Amino acid sequence: MSENNPKSAGNQNIVQLVLMGLLIGAAFFIGFLWNKVQTMEGTAAGANTVVNGQAPNPGLPPNQDPTQAAGDVTPVSADDHVRGNRDARIALIEYSDFDCPFCTRFHATAQQVVDEFGGDVMWVFRHFPLDTLHPNARKKAEATECVAKLGGNDAFWTFTDALMDPAGTVTVDQLGTLASQAGVDAAAFNNCLTSGETADAVNADFSSGQSAGVRGTPGNILLDTQSGETSLIPGALPFDSLKPEIDSMLAN
Repeated sequence: MSENNPKSAGNQNIVQLVLMGLLIGAAFFIGFLWNKVQTMEGTAAGANTVVNGQAPNPGLPPNQDPTQAAGDVTPVSADDHVRGNRDARIALIEYSDFDCPFCTRFHATAQQVVDEFGGDVMWVFRHFPLDTLHPNARKKAEATECVAKLGGNDAFWTFTDALMDPAGTVTVDQLGTLASQAGVDAAAFNNCLTSGETADAVNADFSSGQSAGVRGTPGNILLDTQSGETSLIPGALPFDSLKPEIDSMLAN
């Protein structure tokens, strides 16, 4: 029997072509998933990635303009969680996910906005949990609503600040302890969280974010409460990038 069997060589070539096709398909699928994750969390591939010849803003989805008019924005109401002056002309409305690292980064920036602009800008916190990426984010959002229900606005922000601690991700098992530290009765908190009674509030925020054009986190909207002008600013932009937009609204 000849060592150079044409039939055997042909079979080997077919196997190699099949394997190559599978590898190409797998690489394409992995690339698709990576791009989807990065877009949903509001970031390009990284700070050093170049998009359209320019380095993107941290947290900005690929090929998306930094600002644009928002869609149907739900007005700020007494039910909203507000930090700063509730009568401020400009509202920075943040749609956030408690397990999104870019939301953690932006948390300090939003606080800086309130501090720097004094009574001219209020920070409005709304929920936008990305369930497929962060399965615990929705439960944490419901927990903050329980804290707000039991302890009010100040307790909400104390609890939220703890969840957004950049030192590390808070586990679901730690929620009760953090609620107690925020001044809420532990038993009442546990009853609220296990009952699911705040789920509707989280769902309402998520729906309002979608209507406004939010597609990832953090999804930020600047709203001029006097004129109704809006600006949709996706991603964890730094303060220096937000300031000109706010200054422009205040100047009109």
